[in-house]
Amino acid sequence: MTTAVWGVLALLVAANAFYVASEFGAVGVRRSRIRRMSEDGNAFASWLLPFVQNPAELGRYVAVSQVGITLSSLILGAVAQAAVAADVAPYFSAWLGFDAHAATEAAAISVLLALTAAQTLFGELIPKTVALQFPTEVALVTVLPMRWSLIAFRPFIWLLNGSANAVLRLFRMQPGAHRHLHSPDEIALLIAESRDGGLLEPEEQQRLHRALRLSRRSAKDMMVPRDKLQMIDVDASWSSTLEAAAASPFSRLPAYRGSREHVVGILRIKDLVLRYVASGGAASMESLLRPFIRVPAHLPGDQVIAMLRDKRAHQAAVVDAAGEVIGFLTIQDVLGQFLGGEVAKA
Repeated sequence: MTTAVWGVLALLVAANAFYVASEFGAVGVRRSRIRRMSEDGNAFASWLLPFVQNPAELGRYVAVSQVGITLSSLILGAVAQAAVAADVAPYFSAWLGFDAHAATEAAAISVLLALTAAQTLFGELIPKTVALQFPTEVALVTVLPMRWSLIAFRPFIWLLNGSANAVLRLFRMQPGAHRHLHSPDEIALLIAESRDGGLLEPEEQQRLHRALRLSRRSAKDMMVPRDKLQMIDVDASWSSTLEAAAASPFSRLPAYRGSREHVVGILRIKDLVLRYVASGGAASMESLLRPFIRVPAHLPGDQVIAMLRDKRAHQAAVVDAAGEVIGFLTIQDVLGQFLGGEVAKA
């Protein structure tokens, strides 16, 4: 096999790597950083900005990458079959004693496996890893050749996008656009950069970080376990209940009947005192109980807040998979995770 053939194969693998890197770089880059670099006069950032800030243009950019990857892969396979396999086949005949047909088939399979492994490693995995770690640098380096590719592949893009959209509409699906989605770690980095750039005060940055962590904490992480709760026996005497209420710093206490596993409602201390003043303890304490909502133990903290807000509740029982109450949490418990300190119990 001649040096020219080796050069063509290397060039095709490099082309595949280029288009893979350009795709992941453009999708992973942060728009705010590219916009800032463009405003500072970076020409490459100015060329890239229209693509990353417009979902439709980003879709065209990614489509060009996909066309480039497909074409380089197809040409690589064709060259390998035409040049490499033919040169390798005689070795199978000489070393393994294969006949001409078997040697040709074995050579084709071996070359295909070897080139697939090489292309996967050097044309897919390595460029993707580099682009994910350094998306800004990769996106800026590849933007100029990608602009040329956009011109060269324009007919293919028009045909492929039109065909894809037609098929989607045939199945009553709306064509989608590529958008920048950020992981929690990327959002945390954006918050840190905003602080370093003077857009956020240190206290604001801390609150935003706590809000980000809130979505990672479950109701079980924030609850007060049942065995540590101050609870009231609904069948206890008024005097003992009033003593327990007076000693409690909380304005609402869970009430149970028989055992602490059997929670029957929430008793508001204000209601208890008013009823005692009005009736002297003659009325049933059970009539003062208020219903409570239940939240799954695995529910994230931000969804707990949303549920409490929707239900207009201050307190919720945390239940396990079997529906058994394992603890309670209040809106103050959740907000305490956000504010980073103790919140007064309402």
